[in-house]
Parts: sequence; structure tokens; C-alpha cells
Amino acid sequence: MPIAITQVDAFTSRPFSGNPAAVCVLPERGDDAWMQNVAQEMNLAETAFLHPRPDGWGLRWFTPAVEVDLCGHATLASAHVLWEMGRLRPDETARFHTRSGVLTAVRRGDWIELDFPATPDEPAEAPDGLAESLGVTPRYVGRSRFDYIVEVEGEDVVQNLQPDFGLMRKVGGRGVIVTSLSATPEWDFVSRFFAPASGIDEDPVTGSAHCCLAPFWSRRLNKTSFRARQISARGGELQVELAGDRVRLGGQAVTVLRAELLA
Repeated sequence: MPIAITQVDAFTSRPFSGNPAAVCVLPERGDDAWMQNVAQEMNLAETAFLHPRPDGWGLRWFTPAVEVDLCGHATLASAHVLWEMGRLRPDETARFHTRSGVLTAVRRGDWIELDFPATPDEPAEAPDGLAESLGVTPRYVGRSRFDYIVEVEGEDVVQNLQPDFGLMRKVGGRGVIVTSLSATPEWDFVSRFFAPASGIDEDPVTGSAHCCLAPFWSRRLNKTSFRARQISARGGELQVELAGDRVRLGGQAVTVLRAELLA
């Protein structure tokens, strides 16, 4: 029986920008090996798999190489698809049961707001190869539950990074967040995210990385609400708010492809 699959560009209002995710709505929980094969076939940063539950939706995320514990853009894409398909009423909260607990999404006009757990960092010694893989001298290195976070001198440094992904793959952790203050008043901070160990050299826009970036920049800027831009080649924009031990991530999404899985 064919299964619908939708490709959505997340954290953007324009097709062919932001971060693409595939969303597959299943009648019941999927087989692990099959879901990993579909994610490998889609070859996007993440493919999301949804199945209905009495109290919401089961949600799992797969890169082409591994299942991950938390993914922002594919959660945003999943909520967008459920509202677009009419599986949720326009005013209904999307409720997802995941490896990172219960996550929710609500519609705020043209934007979708996600409620995620904060993943604050602690100062850390740079592991062997981290600075060398980036080709920079960090101002600061920290470690969150998932990633290393590296603060550098300015936006131009973030923009011009050309990482050695082979070397970075040996660093450990899920990935590496590189960030600085924005060079323009439109944004509070900018970032890029690299995760070669998870099968993604550079992720275009990473919602879950902002669960670390929000408390990081809150400590430095003494505020809790931010406008953030991830300055990958595709680029994306987020509204970010730190609320205690939670982070609210606002973004937009646009559908670019609808298809059927036949295998």
C-alpha cells in the first residue's frame, strides 16, 4: 500500500531555502530498519516518521546514517504537514512523543512555535582536533548534552569557515555549533552547525542547536528573546525565546514536494 511522503523546507517562507525534511505519516509505528532505509533513500538531513497515538503523535527522526534524539526542523515540518493534511485542526496543538520527551507545536499566524527542552552547555576543554578541524582559534568552547559549541570572533569568521570534516568526524559528540554575534542589528546572533559523525557535513538550519544557543547567548546578552540566523548556503531564520528550562523556537515552513512511497 503506498504511503504518502511530503518534503518541506523548514525555518523559511521561501522554497529552496531553509532546511529540507521529509515527513512520512504512517498508520502505526514503523519498522526501524525500514525507516532507516527510507531516510537513506531520501538523503536529507532528517526524515521524520509520524504515527497516531491516543494522546498525540509518535515522532522519530532519522538522518541517512542514524536515528537522532532531537530535531527541530523535522518537528516543525511534521507539524506543518499535519495541519496541511487536516490531521490537526488549525487551532489544535500538535503533541509529539519523542526520545526527548513530549514536544509541542502551535500556530502563531504564519509562524509555528515549537516548545523544546533547553540543552545548556558547560565550559569544556577543546578536544583534540576541534580547533584544527575548524581552522580557527576559539574564543570559547563548551559542551551541551549533544554538541560542542564554539564561539568565534565575528560573523565573518563563521561565514568563511571551511571545516575539515574528516578531522571533525573524530571529535566526538553529535556535532559542532559555531556562533558569533551578528554583524547587523537585524539579528542577535548567527551560527552554523556541522555533524559529519551523524552523516551530515553541514546542516542548513538546526532548531535543536538553538536549544543550546538560547541559554548561551542569554548569559552573554542578559536577555531571553532573540532573532537568529543560521548562515549556511541555504540559510534560515528563527525566533528564539528562553523560558526557564524550555526553549520556544519560531519558524515558518513551505511544502515543496508530495509523493508516494511504493516500497
